[in-house]
Amino acid sequence: MTRDDIPTPALLLDLDRFERNIRRMAAHARAAGKNLRPHAKTHRCPEVARRQVSAGALGVACAKLGEAEVMARAGVRGLLITTEVVSPAAIRRLMQLVSAAPDTLLVVDNTDNVKTLGREAAADGVTLNVLVDVDVGNRRTGIAPGEPALALARTVVAQPALRFRGLQGYAGHCAHVIGWEARQAASRAALAPLMATRTMIEAAGLPVEIVAGGSTGTWDIDVELPGLTELQAGSYCVMDLEYRRIGGRAGATLGEFEMALTVITTVVSTPTADRAMVDGGLKSFSTDKPFPPESVERPGVEFTFAGDEHGRLTVTDPSRPPRLGERIEFFPPHCDPTINLYDRIYAMRGDTVEAVWDVAARGRSD
Repeated sequence: MTRDDIPTPALLLDLDRFERNIRRMAAHARAAGKNLRPHAKTHRCPEVARRQVSAGALGVACAKLGEAEVMARAGVRGLLITTEVVSPAAIRRLMQLVSAAPDTLLVVDNTDNVKTLGREAAADGVTLNVLVDVDVGNRRTGIAPGEPALALARTVVAQPALRFRGLQGYAGHCAHVIGWEARQAASRAALAPLMATRTMIEAAGLPVEIVAGGSTGTWDIDVELPGLTELQAGSYCVMDLEYRRIGGRAGATLGEFEMALTVITTVVSTPTADRAMVDGGLKSFSTDKPFPPESVERPGVEFTFAGDEHGRLTVTDPSRPPRLGERIEFFPPHCDPTINLYDRIYAMRGDTVEAVWDVAARGRSD
């Protein structure tokens, strides 16, 4: 099967670029003396996770319990669930997951939740590995750093069926700060309370084995923190337009990682000399960013959304108008929600489809 045989719109992955990306991040983490547990919310694909682990990752982080269940069924271990598990039904599922994958980690930020987890784990005869989730300014989940985090860690330790393993602090608000120096300053300021919290908890006699955080945007910043033990960067394996825009060290692009993910479309209409339509619209790309998809090595056109199933191409080079039936690839604005729109990824080696991978955790937001 070749590129021309793929029904469009479809999600393509350039394997050469993808493989260089995962090798580069794994080598970077090793050289810095850090562990790598990349975030699978980027791809939701067990085959991608397996390849990341084969390259040296400890396992993968999963945004939700449902993602972790899919990864566990596929044989992926070293899972970290980065969102709190609180409902009774979800806790029952968690116990089943931990029975099958005992090294799974989860995060907590609430005393009542800790006690419930401890009670249910004891009843099931399992031990839960727990990180205290610390809010480092992302204003999403997490308990306040310092004394509140220490108190919660003590609550975890008081539960015989829970094992306190450390801390999580995700500074997602720093990941896309434009300019490397500004991003470095933002990330250091955000993570300083997390590092101080680690010191406080250890001074209280509780060992802190894991301090997890980091992102693709701060991949070469956060490893400089001696108190951080593992990186959760996810998007680096495929990349997207937003990460390409933020700038790397000394004003360079984030060029250490390559744009490996594209959406291939077909020109289905050429109604005027200055306009053409492709079969990829709102259902084919993420729409959460203020900029549209960009064509890949196809100058002379600009994309705008034109409904659920259509993208409008404005012809900016009249000497090269799109042809009816022409296939045009686009880089997505944001990789995570774009991948979540598709059931499968076509893994490409040049123009040849080497494999088709299931996005098995697609839609698993439970």
